[in-house]
Amino acid sequence: MKKRILFVDDEIMVLQGLQRMLRVFRNEWDMVFVDSGAKALELMAQAPFDIVVADMRMPGMDGAELLKEVRQRYPQTMRLILSGYSDESLILKSMDVIHQYLAKPCNPDVLKSVVQRAYTLGTSLRDPKLRSFIGRMERLPSLPALYTEIMAKLRNPEVAIQDLTSVIARDLGMTAKILQLINSAFFGPPQRVTNLNVAVSYLGLNMIRSLFLSAHAFSQFEGIELPGYSLERLWQHSLETAVLAKKICMMESKSAFLGDDAFVAGILHDTGRFILAANFPEKYRQVIAIAKKEQCNLNHAEKMVFEQTHGAVGGYLLDLWGLPNSIVEAIYFHHEPGLTTMNNFNVLTAVHVANSLVQKKAEYDENPVKTDIDLDYMKMLKLEDRISSWHQEFCEPEDNQ
Repeated sequence: MKKRILFVDDEIMVLQGLQRMLRVFRNEWDMVFVDSGAKALELMAQAPFDIVVADMRMPGMDGAELLKEVRQRYPQTMRLILSGYSDESLILKSMDVIHQYLAKPCNPDVLKSVVQRAYTLGTSLRDPKLRSFIGRMERLPSLPALYTEIMAKLRNPEVAIQDLTSVIARDLGMTAKILQLINSAFFGPPQRVTNLNVAVSYLGLNMIRSLFLSAHAFSQFEGIELPGYSLERLWQHSLETAVLAKKICMMESKSAFLGDDAFVAGILHDTGRFILAANFPEKYRQVIAIAKKEQCNLNHAEKMVFEQTHGAVGGYLLDLWGLPNSIVEAIYFHHEPGLTTMNNFNVLTAVHVANSLVQKKAEYDENPVKTDIDLDYMKMLKLEDRISSWHQEFCEPEDNQ
């Protein structure tokens, strides 16, 4: 079945150029081109589209305003901005409503890659209501204590980058949004960025402050209570997993880039669990009850209640937001690494092992059945003998970044 994609730009010549450039995909995509936001919404009311690609500056209804309407009316639709303008205020205005920002002129292979990734992961979420909910999400939550600490750092004009990023690294919402922004085509870094020190230095404190305050990129938890399940402790688990995943990568590859990816993937690996627990507390209470009654892990119980795992939920959202492939795959498959086709050590390997080791050691983890390391997967990689060394490394304290 062809993917339906709607392109919106007020300049007719631009639309004609897009048609010519993308003609090679006519057997894969059903493409429609219109010159205004109003016409786009009329067409969407008649038949659904999988993706909307809009220009930023258009008379009457600009791209951000159009995609805000799309998010409200058709949350399952992926929302992209394709623009040649580099106005920081417009980018901040649109960050809550767009999934990704692409710069003109756009390489058709880049566009194809974005579309294919999002569409593939999206179709793996069988529940259309859950897809719609994720598509509508603007931000991830922040714990009140972290929110307050970050605000205090940002108010200090003399704050050191390292001091600020040490707090940001503990906040999955802020980490995800900063990486979404820095890796967008608007900023166009020479290579993808997953190191938070580099990201914050590149963006600058003024941009971070604007993103945090003006764009309302992050929200606080409203004191959600789940019997026997602590979101604060889940935050601690994510941080410990990140630290160990980075250690494992450095032991195996000596690659700082791989270590940075593993740290970020570790911080974000339970993003889907935060989303489910924070936004569907009653259903997540069912997950916890089933896990305790059946003596199964939460991953299995999630499938019973949501027909999906938290890995798939978090991976899908962060893929929509354009985070690097290695991080998205580690999040998506961190409980089921054998489902991937990769046959060498990678970020997923580190996060899978770290998550299991941290979970087994943690007394605060309420999960009645801990997640085991997938030994078949480790044997396939010929790494089963390394597990004891990684476990010893876990016992050695180290700063988190």
